[in-house]
Amino acid sequence: MILRRPSAALVAGAAVLPLAACASTVATTAAPYGTDPVCAEVVLATPDELADGLTRQDTDAQATTAWGDEAGSVVLRCGVEPLGPTTDRCETVEAADGTSVDWVVVASDPDDEAASDWTFTTYGRVPAVELAVPAEVARTHPTSFLDALGPALQHTERERGCL
Repeated sequence: MILRRPSAALVAGAAVLPLAACASTVATTAAPYGTDPVCAEVVLATPDELADGLTRQDTDAQATTAWGDEAGSVVLRCGVEPLGPTTDRCETVEAADGTSVDWVVVASDPDDEAASDWTFTTYGRVPAVELAVPAEVARTHPTSFLDALGPALQHTERERGCL
């Protein structure tokens, strides 16, 4: 019987496989209008890093992207149902490049905002975009990173804004 040693390339490749398996994909669902071609432009224009420590992660649904760290993932979904008039809080966020985006801001628990997950949905833009921020991320990263999305969202059409 002849025993053969594995080549160095095989050994090195085997050492890399477990590390690659550690990279996880963020499970999410595609939005109803995620097939809108503008959504592809939006997702492609999003930054690789949303905030310090929040780097891009893979997702498993069309027209989505995510950024995360050990605390959790911020998930962007393009093509959500556009919002109609609302009494929810609406904030205008201006990016450094001058892009202005209106966001409707909703806490999952208005009585305990510190423990809330947050949903930010563009207001008056088509296609509409939703950003879900889990409480774990909101506690460690201020939502001032919304301005980093301004350049990507300029691909959507602004039809109206916050009053």
